[in-house]
Amino acid sequence: MHKTKVIGVIGGAGCGKSELLKIFAGKYHALLIIADDVARDLSAPGGKSYEKIVAAFGTDILLPDRTINRQKLAELVFHHREMLETLNQIVHPDVREEIERRIGEGSSQGVPYIVLEAALLVECGYRSICDEFWYVHADEQVRRERMKSTRNYTDEKVDAIMRNQLSEAEFYKNCDKVVENNSTIEDLEKEIDKNLN
Repeated sequence: MHKTKVIGVIGGAGCGKSELLKIFAGKYHALLIIADDVARDLSAPGGKSYEKIVAAFGTDILLPDRTINRQKLAELVFHHREMLETLNQIVHPDVREEIERRIGEGSSQGVPYIVLEAALLVECGYRSICDEFWYVHADEQVRRERMKSTRNYTDEKVDAIMRNQLSEAEFYKNCDKVVENNSTIEDLEKEIDKNLN
């Protein structure tokens, strides 16, 4: 029986991780796990993290429909480091547990690939649950242009994002394979094919 391969995708903003995920889902029938989406599910009413977040931050962060006002919460933790740590201590373990559950489920169903995307794969120790880390690399200028054209970010916002991410050297040090993504979708597809063989 074919063993499911779990690939963790790392790379800075604007490198094209979401394009890589689309190709994996379409061409290789991969199960995609996106940590942000998992966290969103878990912090919705009835989700595992919801009550804990409300208990820690109070009902002021809730919208009239009782869902968490993500923008308000983000602004709150952005300015208070200890609040951010509290939020991370609630969310990260729950997200990891759910990701491990989904990997287990996908493996038992025999999916060929599970591709995991999370902003902090390296920092949060996801190495132990991935078979390989793939670094999606794009030149800084390419990344800047992408962020400005696809997300309408200003130069200042792009600079701030770049400053808060791991350096290229860190990404290279932590990856097993490098996917170059400076040009077309077709070229990206060839890079994926090459790395899978």
